[in-house]
Amino acid sequence: MKVTAEKNEKVANMIFASIYPHYWNRLEKNGRTKEEFHQVLEWLTGFNEAKIASLIEEKVTFREFFKQAKMHPNADMIKGVVCGYRIEEIEDEFEVYKQCRQMEKLVDELAKGRKMEKILRS
Repeated sequence: MKVTAEKNEKVANMIFASIYPHYWNRLEKNGRTKEEFHQVLEWLTGFNEAKIASLIEEKVTFREFFKQAKMHPNADMIKGVVCGYRIEEIEDEFEVYKQCRQMEKLVDELAKGRKMEKILRS
């Protein structure tokens, strides 16, 4: 599937705090810990647990969330299909959308029980 400007804009304007509990609930149901979840988020974005809590409290959009993030240099190694979109084929102009899909892919891998060293592309 192709990302459109409208789809990118819709995702960019979503509030991170509204999605975070869905990620966490999925991981918790699959026996993962909040520490593992935050380790994955910190690897991808550079945000520690306190910063994540602050961003949730501020109700930042995904656009602002990723604008403040220091994306890991190996984030480009996150490949695969999420919600019908092949991450590595998402055009650079739709950066926020791509970053959201990268984060979702990491959450998926964690939920499916993948080993942490593989998730963190080490």
